[in-house]
Amino acid sequence: MTDSRTTDNKKVKRKWEMPDTYVILFLVLLLAVIATYITPAGSFDREEVNGIERVIPNTYSEVENNSAGLMDIFLALQSGMVQSGSLIFLVLFAGGAFEVIERSGAIKGGILRAVNKTQGKEFWLIAIISLLFALGGAVGAVANSVIPFVAIGIIIARALRLDAIVAVAITFGATFAGFNVGFLNPYTVGIAQSIAGLPLFSGMTLRIITFIVIVGITIFYTWRYAKKILDDPSKSLIGILEYSDDSKGELIAPFTVRHKLILSFVGLALLFFVFATIQFKWSIDHMAAFFIIIGLVSGIIGGMNYNKIAHVFLEGCQKLVYGALIIGVARAILIIMENAQILDTAVNVLAIPLETLPPVLAALGMFVANAALNFLVPSGSGQAMIAMPILSPLADMVGVTRQVAVQAFQFGDGFTNSIFPTSGTLMASLAVAGVSWIKWAKWMFPLFLIWCAIAVVMLVVGVLIGWGPF
Repeated sequence: MTDSRTTDNKKVKRKWEMPDTYVILFLVLLLAVIATYITPAGSFDREEVNGIERVIPNTYSEVENNSAGLMDIFLALQSGMVQSGSLIFLVLFAGGAFEVIERSGAIKGGILRAVNKTQGKEFWLIAIISLLFALGGAVGAVANSVIPFVAIGIIIARALRLDAIVAVAITFGATFAGFNVGFLNPYTVGIAQSIAGLPLFSGMTLRIITFIVIVGITIFYTWRYAKKILDDPSKSLIGILEYSDDSKGELIAPFTVRHKLILSFVGLALLFFVFATIQFKWSIDHMAAFFIIIGLVSGIIGGMNYNKIAHVFLEGCQKLVYGALIIGVARAILIIMENAQILDTAVNVLAIPLETLPPVLAALGMFVANAALNFLVPSGSGQAMIAMPILSPLADMVGVTRQVAVQAFQFGDGFTNSIFPTSGTLMASLAVAGVSWIKWAKWMFPLFLIWCAIAVVMLVVGVLIGWGPF
């Protein structure tokens, strides 16, 4: 008979797990509170140039310190949520609108129609599917929500006798190829530009050119690997997906007139919004309101009744509560630093080494710093709230335009989401496909380096042309 006390006294080893993003941000918040006691307070003089408040270089001076107390921590969390209300509701309403569109069946129907139209033309199938997901990532329609679509990638890869890496590449990989640039992404570029005081979605021309280059190379890279497998299945890193006659039925889904009308309406609505931001100077608040309209009209076109539209829209909002509230927590960190007047001190400390560098190298330094930050804060909107209040004045100090600073943030956030194991979306997508992170990293790393090279070229061009608001 086993002594129960022996069993009870055995130490249960707990497996270490990566802290949640909220835990990491709260720890950063505590570090910010500690910093208020040991960091000198200071501020820069500022001036308004073309409606944007800018830091005047070499005007930093120390001021009286205002260290944070225990209650200030929780007041900052409350204030962070309130002050970030516009951005939080933008994320929630966008999630609601895209949930209505997805639940209508229009997205899946459109993708599978493209599959059926291109059967026997493997390159065009991979190119079209990848382009659709890349556009979804660029406009913020598909990012964290790409996870269930990986299953569609599996269906496609199985039908083509390819492997699960291709399935992830044409869905998750393509999504983040578009997300990298995010020329119409409200969660990252939209928030970053709002903080930087730039017109919403300004500088789009250079971003669209970069989008075409990055997505084009991503498609070629994916096709090159797929072609090797088609020619010789042993070239697969993980083995091809077994083909079965049953998988043919998985490629069948309705693509009705309603679906076509929904996708056409959404496309035209987004184009109109771009026009409105330029012509009517629409802001983040306008975009949040516009997503409500997109959700309502898409639901009506899709034949949903009023109750279903409301329920589906709210379900979409619920799915993004996690990501939306990160914005408020990140803002709380800055509130602590602003109230203690140590934010400008941090900017000054960062500016000292960067000021000795040419603006081009300073811009690349911002890119690398944001890539490193994304290991700890793998949330685009949350990272924007932390990084941009520092990068904006820093850009003024080192002779880099704020538009370049926004894109340095965007690249740093976007690229690493596709390879860092701290990215929940990446790990969930790999889990759906049954691909190990090691195998994915082996396939992805060369493409990641190519993306980085393109980013360097774009940032250099941005600095050299003085890339501004338009």
